[in-house]
Amino acid sequence: MKEAMLYEKLDGGNVRCSLCQHRCRIGEGHTGICGVRRNIGGTLQSLVYAKAIASHIDPIEKKPLFHFQPGSVSFSIATVGCNFRCVFCQNSDISQMPHEEDRIAGRDFPPEEVVHAAVENECQNISYTYTEPTVFFEYAYDTSILAHKENLKNVFVSNGYMTPEAVKTIAPYLDAINVDLKAFDDAVYRKYMGAELAKVLESIRAIFEAGIWLEITTLIVPTVNDTDAQMEGIADFIAGISVDIPWHLSRFHPDYRFTQVPPTPLESLHRAGSWGEKKGLHHIYVGNVWGDEGENTKCWKCGAMLISRYGFSVRANRVKDGRCPDCGSVIAGVDLNK
Repeated sequence: MKEAMLYEKLDGGNVRCSLCQHRCRIGEGHTGICGVRRNIGGTLQSLVYAKAIASHIDPIEKKPLFHFQPGSVSFSIATVGCNFRCVFCQNSDISQMPHEEDRIAGRDFPPEEVVHAAVENECQNISYTYTEPTVFFEYAYDTSILAHKENLKNVFVSNGYMTPEAVKTIAPYLDAINVDLKAFDDAVYRKYMGAELAKVLESIRAIFEAGIWLEITTLIVPTVNDTDAQMEGIADFIAGISVDIPWHLSRFHPDYRFTQVPPTPLESLHRAGSWGEKKGLHHIYVGNVWGDEGENTKCWKCGAMLISRYGFSVRANRVKDGRCPDCGSVIAGVDLNK
């Protein structure tokens, strides 16, 4: 265990966690909603520090990040636990383990060993992913500091429920983040994720304002968030922050407690993308559909093919010094032509 960051002690031995937007008030012997931060004797402790449940080497496109070091490989780690209860979670076996199995699993994998493994495997960055990195914040924070010393960049794949305090704390060491904006209806967020839409939107704005490279993913789930109203709302929200934020539209496949609906029809993905085009978004992508034209990066101004992909593989990259080689337009991103 390790003493948690971003909490305050209250009267009666209670504590208030300020890491995520739930801001849990936690009594002695209890955990927060995440299931991995426990009040022990009036001190909030992380139960998952340096306790990795998963570690893999992934292409950065799997996160998905398409405008951040495209073609690079990322050393990816996770612990158990999550502060959401998504009924269609694709990693529920590890994200919900503290609740459904009442246990904390994982192998000892301290920050210095994570960074060493990333260097040894010639990775360009480290991703904190698979579950929600906010709940293993201390582990990610310490690792990210060491990673920067080795010229490695750091990536979060997140549900976007960090408090402004958490964003400010991690910002000096967090280089990129993909946030799941799961719906644009507060009732949907409350019913299917156990969260509030307004707080996700607040976190997204804070992340962008902190200067962290941001991409947004929406998993299009039939009967849940596939209405024109929601897709228009998300596209309008993103455009209101920056038309350069890439928007990934991912195909849903039945999983966990949501197996009663079929995979997302391709026309739903493309219809959602059309709303992004109407709102002026420069880069809209289709995910979980290998071979779709929506996997490729094209110049937002002249339409030239810049980065061609198949699945998570980059086939060709024509970006030159961060610009389209045909018309010279700036293509937003980080290390696009490496």
